[in-house]
Amino acid sequence: MPVKPKISFENLEVAFASKSDAELRKMYLIFATLNNNLISELGIGLANLAFKLRFPVKGIMKKTMFGHFCGGETISESIEASRKLAEYGVHSILDLSVEGKGDEKSFNQTTDEIFQTMIESSKTNFMPFGVFKTTGLGDYHIMEKIQLGKALTDQEKEAFERVKIRVDRLCKAAHDLGLKILVDAEDSWYQNTIDDLAYEMMEKYNQERSVVYNTYQMYRHDSLERLKKAHQIALEKGYNFAAKPVRGAYMEKERERAEEMGYLDPIQPNKAATDRDYDAAIEYSVKNRIALVCATHNEKSCLKLTEWMDECDINPKSDLVYFSQLYGMSDNISFNLAKAGYNVVKYVPYGPVEKVMPYLTRRAAENSSIAGQSSREFELVRREMKRRKGESK
Repeated sequence: MPVKPKISFENLEVAFASKSDAELRKMYLIFATLNNNLISELGIGLANLAFKLRFPVKGIMKKTMFGHFCGGETISESIEASRKLAEYGVHSILDLSVEGKGDEKSFNQTTDEIFQTMIESSKTNFMPFGVFKTTGLGDYHIMEKIQLGKALTDQEKEAFERVKIRVDRLCKAAHDLGLKILVDAEDSWYQNTIDDLAYEMMEKYNQERSVVYNTYQMYRHDSLERLKKAHQIALEKGYNFAAKPVRGAYMEKERERAEEMGYLDPIQPNKAATDRDYDAAIEYSVKNRIALVCATHNEKSCLKLTEWMDECDINPKSDLVYFSQLYGMSDNISFNLAKAGYNVVKYVPYGPVEKVMPYLTRRAAENSSIAGQSSREFELVRREMKRRKGESK
């Protein structure tokens, strides 16, 4: 029976071990800015405007917001950022965070780029996953039509076949390269189409090991049942089911659309319900030996998962369970879990600064809307700066 390591997310020496004093001061300023909604919105707005007007702000962004939340502009830059994390036992997932133009050329370019990240990831021992958004590989309007049961034109049928080919190419690469791959969750009005593609890939590539993981947004009130049903189907068909539960990232958009179009709001009634279903999803996964990526910045959920792993005799280093947080956030969770011997992977976004701005805008918005998250980050950095100052006396 494995010995459960002691974990404290309050151990700031471990949390910020990879940060120099100068980097810590920079983090302090970034989270102080994000902690102020008005300044945060104004700053991001001005940065977007500056890029549109071709003002030379790229250098400033690389040294501030971009540099903190993104690994770099290229795969090679991001691998170097990931290598630094790996020195502390934290692994990485390179995540192309460029929003394409939505045409066939863009879909092919995105597929090629993600394929290349997987080739490079396979050359390391600290980048075990690939990841993709299906809407980066194909037109979501077609996916929506499929979910609604509407007939596709011949042109749309051909376009969707190309989507399936792109998805298969990436999943096959993960299988052949010894990696795993995450299929990101998206909007509910075409999520069923994405789910079906993910399950098709699982049946094809998850026969011997867990390669393809589907993502479940637990702020949807039907996600827990969807996850359980998908697991039962996998058992019946004889392939390995793999899941990545998240709390979710598109709540406002989902609610607005449901109200506008007059259908049942797919979102949970409150955060407590989301938290309940999230924890139920990770508990169900662990107790049923489902390959799991626990993607959360919630300390309580992470601690519960370590306890359930202990109850189920799952070794912290078992390939069955990974914890995951975003690059530049919740280092107190990531680094302390890694120090205790658990599998941890950071989502490391990358891409050209000006093209990643939409991602950074969303990141800033999420930071200000997640209850207490930016203030929590700010407070942890402040405390670590104070701790170091005390040590230097």
